[in-house]
Amino acid sequence: MKADDLLPIGELARRTGLSVSAIRFYEEKGLVEAWRTEGNQRRFPRSDIRRLSFILIAQQLGLSLGEIEEALSSLPENRTPNARDWAKISKMIRNELDGQIAQLERMRDNLDGCIGCGCLSLKKCALYNPMDEAAQEGPGPRILQA
Repeated sequence: MKADDLLPIGELARRTGLSVSAIRFYEEKGLVEAWRTEGNQRRFPRSDIRRLSFILIAQQLGLSLGEIEEALSSLPENRTPNARDWAKISKMIRNELDGQIAQLERMRDNLDGCIGCGCLSLKKCALYNPMDEAAQEGPGPRILQA
């Protein structure tokens, strides 16, 4: 890799808006990989700007580091991902988001009714959760978590 294609960690932090310590954390987790200079300074491929930006967006969407690592493992190393590479990742994320949206819509639609906690303390519980049927599905607010 040419030296022009490598960025010092400070420049990568400036370009991504991440702190240097956050970049080191992602490096420890194996989400990005630094090259070392003769003086043992970190240098990152320019393509890591996109990788780190993706990590930020994925975390904001609620993906775990494990899910992010899985998605990033499909990207090519040492080159900027192309549209086809990102399309594969976006499909996975889209499926995850669709599930989250469906759950949020169920929660929104049922919020004024019963949360299915099994408390049977509200008069409506007899309608939404007769005989505490939700308790058979496990603890907690079963109807909204369904």
